[in-house]
Amino acid sequence: MLPMKTNRGFYHAMALVAVIIWGTTFVSTKTLLAEGLSPSDIMFYRFLLAYVVLWAYRPGLYLPRNLRDEGLFILAGISGGSLYFWTENTALDLTLASNVALLLATAPILTVLLSRLFLKEQRIHKALIAGSLLALIGATCVIYNGQFILQIHPLGDLLSIAAALSWAVYNICLKYLDGQYDTLTITRKVFFYGVITLLPVFAFHPLTHDPAILFRPIVIGNLLFLGLIASLFCFAVWNLAVKGLGTITTSHYIYLISPIALGCSAWWLNEPITGIALCGAAMILSGVYIAEKGWKHVSFKHLFVKS
Repeated sequence: MLPMKTNRGFYHAMALVAVIIWGTTFVSTKTLLAEGLSPSDIMFYRFLLAYVVLWAYRPGLYLPRNLRDEGLFILAGISGGSLYFWTENTALDLTLASNVALLLATAPILTVLLSRLFLKEQRIHKALIAGSLLALIGATCVIYNGQFILQIHPLGDLLSIAAALSWAVYNICLKYLDGQYDTLTITRKVFFYGVITLLPVFAFHPLTHDPAILFRPIVIGNLLFLGLIASLFCFAVWNLAVKGLGTITTSHYIYLISPIALGCSAWWLNEPITGIALCGAAMILSGVYIAEKGWKHVSFKHLFVKS
């Protein structure tokens, strides 16, 4: 347990590290898809690997304090695990990837609304609204990267919104649980229920278990990255950031995934970056800062002032 007077900059750094890594995961996911794994396979193996390693580190049966808490653990495993990944990956098959990315970028705004509704955590002031909208517009510029193509695919677009709402619900569950349980306990429970609630999917799309595929070095390497780094490590530090900063502040870091993914595309896949995308990245950074600090703060040094 970290002391209560831990510098808030530490929690901001944890959230930033998580989204930086999440912004690079599309490379591993694309690689595994090309190697013959399905989206459900990838989610199952990465969560199972994370759970097994975490269980080996902290073995034993964790009993909840009451049935309400266990229900929240189940809801967190579904909303942050199986449901989120299922809706997102299914949406990618039904609508444009740009539509999915844009609609997923509404997750911070949905988190703000749910936090206000259920947690009464923070007043929705003008700077918060303006910063959120500015970041969302910036995310739109980054996602379309100067090649704007708008097509409406109702089912896929609705599933994308469902995925964004699912992630918002996950953050609300974390806030209810973080005062009662430590970060590793919450993370382990999330992985467990994420794996369990994904199992019904394999009744329709059987799990890939061919050793000729799973034991290829490139598959093992990418699954280890997704399971141990992008899942185990990132979920743990994200949950820690939510504990230290609250759901609203932490959720705004999700906007940064778009420019990070854009940079990875340029670095690894040689995809072009337009001036519009760069402007969008600047808008995201400005919007996140305005939403967090308001209009009067102009120096980033306030980010590292002890609470």
